[in-house]
Amino acid sequence: MKLQFLPLESLCVSRLNMRHGRKQPDLANLLPSIRKRGILQPLLVRPLCVGASPAPGQGSNSAGTGRPPDASSAPLAPTHEILAGRRRYHAACLIAAEERDATSEDRAIPCAILEEGDDAAALEASLLENAARLDPDEVTQWESFVRLVKAGRDIPAIADMFALPPLAVRRILALGNLLPRIRTLYARDEIDRATIRHLTLATKRQQREWLDLREAPGQHAPTGHMLRQWLMGGAAIPVRHALFDVPSSGLETRADLFGEDAYFLDPEAFWAAQNAVIANRREAWLASGWREVVIVPPDSHFALWEHEKCPKRKGGRIYVDVRASGETVIHEAYVRRGETRKSGRDEDGPDGSGAQRSLRPEMTSSLAAYVDLHRHAALRVELLERPDIALRLMLAHAMAGALHWHVHADPQQARRADIAQSLATAPAQMEFAARRAALLATIGLAEDEPSLCDMRGGEARLLRLFQRLLDLPDKSCLDVVAMLMAESLACGSATLAHLGPLLGVDMGKWWRGDTVLPALVRDRELLLALLADVAGESVARANGATRSTTLRMMLGDHLTHGNGRAAPEGWVPRWMAFPPGAYSARGGVPMIDADQRAGEALAGNEGAGLTKGDHEHEARPAVSAVGPGAAIDATGPDCDERDSWYSGPMGPDALVPEGGTVSGAPVAAISAQDEAVGDCAAPAKDMPGAQQAAGDVGVPASDMPGSREARAA
Repeated sequence: MKLQFLPLESLCVSRLNMRHGRKQPDLANLLPSIRKRGILQPLLVRPLCVGASPAPGQGSNSAGTGRPPDASSAPLAPTHEILAGRRRYHAACLIAAEERDATSEDRAIPCAILEEGDDAAALEASLLENAARLDPDEVTQWESFVRLVKAGRDIPAIADMFALPPLAVRRILALGNLLPRIRTLYARDEIDRATIRHLTLATKRQQREWLDLREAPGQHAPTGHMLRQWLMGGAAIPVRHALFDVPSSGLETRADLFGEDAYFLDPEAFWAAQNAVIANRREAWLASGWREVVIVPPDSHFALWEHEKCPKRKGGRIYVDVRASGETVIHEAYVRRGETRKSGRDEDGPDGSGAQRSLRPEMTSSLAAYVDLHRHAALRVELLERPDIALRLMLAHAMAGALHWHVHADPQQARRADIAQSLATAPAQMEFAARRAALLATIGLAEDEPSLCDMRGGEARLLRLFQRLLDLPDKSCLDVVAMLMAESLACGSATLAHLGPLLGVDMGKWWRGDTVLPALVRDRELLLALLADVAGESVARANGATRSTTLRMMLGDHLTHGNGRAAPEGWVPRWMAFPPGAYSARGGVPMIDADQRAGEALAGNEGAGLTKGDHEHEARPAVSAVGPGAAIDATGPDCDERDSWYSGPMGPDALVPEGGTVSGAPVAAISAQDEAVGDCAAPAKDMPGAQQAAGDVGVPASDMPGSREARAA
């Protein structure tokens, strides 16, 4: 190996460079230092083999590569290829392009030239140069920055030289407030960054005490947020939680030298000032007409789920939730749940002599919360050590449901009976049902279970499922994961549009033509386009004047192989393929819209959210409580003369067409007591004439408030 300065024009990036072929490199952190100091580390190059051409776009010509133009002479042919140093090369090219009057000698850069050898040795050298590099730790950076400060450099100059934000330079320089022993521990990764940040709050005496505690046998030095509390002598109250003006209050604060947080040194003085502000605001709220202002002290807890909204004119209160951290949260216009409704119960007992007072429970709510939180914290840490158990527990939660878990299977709702029949007999649907039945048998569940999601049954069923999953191998658990994801995948969503090409879905394998598709096509132009697809352009042109009914019959014959006609093997409509296509430029193809939304989302477009067609079942207006005389509008975008839709009042005298579908009030089942349970669209002829329907009901019938009404979940 020899060192030599080579002109930029004689260099190109080798195909063997481990960073070859990627997009234009980010040069933000290199340009400032190279502009000022030039290239300090030589590039690793080797002679270009005779007859070999440089990689396209990597220096083979001056156009589009960042190669500096040379007006005085034609560009030199590359003689060496770069094995390591692609970013330095591109930065030098960019700087040379800015300096138009520079000569070829001025644009020469230092290179370490390897001997000619095989490609394996060159690739090995490229990997070693890039992978064996070790970035300096923050303590090493601090030592270097301190030397620069002593040499007269200020923080903005250092930040500009190393392409760092000034705040990052200040944070590194803040390590100088720490004892050398602490910096050494940090350099060895024996102290995390959160602990270091809090140690910058400590005085030198506190730092020595912390080190003594850390090194004492049988002792444990606090770290993280516990260290902050240890330094502050208890609760560390951030300045940001103060309701008063901190500078004018005169209270002492201490900020960590990273400039991220500041804390009050005297908690008692903070609470005196904070409580005075709360008292003044309380008087102002009462004077403005509020019924009551309740101050929730730090040793209590405001449970939002135990309260409900109530306006001021109806007796709503203001709850001031004062927390031990110093934070104060205002809950305006609330009362305790059920306080505004009549309980329907007398204060006296059933015998009129007065109810017997219940015994005081053993634990208060605060004591129970204390014990529960500590048990919860310990179990979470232990669960991290057993991902096998965590996987099975997650599956049980997804299958049975829990307080924080709600996974629903896609209902696959079909608005017409013929569409539902076509889906039920589709090869993909039958294969899916067979696999689900086999998986249910593996878990030990009934094969007629409609879905792995929404099994319900509370914690009792959850725990039973979890116990069964513990006995299954990992392969079977992963099969359950795949089945749950497949069941809950939303129909018509952008996610589905993105997954199709990713999984390589061949719709010709899973779809069989039927007569339902032609019956759903109401556009003559589309009928002719589909006929041209399955029978050829000549057949479509010959039948250009044929009636639509005949075109549907011909198309149905091709799809079902009837009357000697047949579609090409594996043919599917363009809409059905992954990615989808169209037969006209008119738009209005939801599959293409979903595919476009997926592309926009992956491109980083924040506006690519849910639109029409994405989670369509969520976009429908649900009827939360439809009583006698209320109207359900069940019209839809694909209604035609074969559809029977109902729009009108729901009541004892409601007239619903035979076989019509009540859509908009999804009801899975109507019990004998006319209580709605579930989520589907039931044929109107099967619904009792006098029941009151409700939308999206997710509670058992036994929890319904009455025999002839339903609540929305």
